[in-house]
Amino acid sequence: MNDKDFTSKELEAIRYIRNSIVNKEKFPSVRELMVSMRYRSPRSISLIIDSLIKKGVLRRRKSDNKLQFMKGLEEDRGQAQTVDVPLVGTVACGTPIFAEENIEAMIPVSTKLARPSSRYFLLRAKGDSMNEKGINDRDLVLVRQQPTAINGDIVIALIDNEATIKEFHSSDKAIVLKPRSTNEQHKPIVLTTDFQIQGIVITSIPNLADE
Repeated sequence: MNDKDFTSKELEAIRYIRNSIVNKEKFPSVRELMVSMRYRSPRSISLIIDSLIKKGVLRRRKSDNKLQFMKGLEEDRGQAQTVDVPLVGTVACGTPIFAEENIEAMIPVSTKLARPSSRYFLLRAKGDSMNEKGINDRDLVLVRQQPTAINGDIVIALIDNEATIKEFHSSDKAIVLKPRSTNEQHKPIVLTTDFQIQGIVITSIPNLADE
């Protein structure tokens, strides 16, 4: 689909929903959409949401009935080729990265960054443990999915049911995941085989929300 398949109000809603998920980390409420789009009735927003569900842009999760943003638009691709990359909210141990309950939205990303020959996901960074590498709190990181890494790679590692972003270093005796931070409270994590590499960070995307 491209932007010609949608009404102007549907496009306005799509942009607001996508920006809210990426920058505010949440799907907007009906009231927030009403205020943004200058509607007085929640029914008008409900009709737009129903239409976007029918067109495949939104979907209700079976697990909790919450809405997900599932499809980018050709309007984002006028100047560059893109692919839709899942924005993953959480990655639990034993749960596939692309499981339905993990995906917050599908975000269009340039194929110059996300090459179609590999699989990618976006993850929201937490904290300042990698700020010397330009990864700050609430930034998005683009990750190429793979289970291995070489020394110096910035990896997404799954430790104790939580995804962490660190610099990978391996020796014969141990694996060390190093923070790269101006905050000295962050310490290296020393491991053997009791963790999983989920992927390699390709680039970071700054969080643009001021408010």
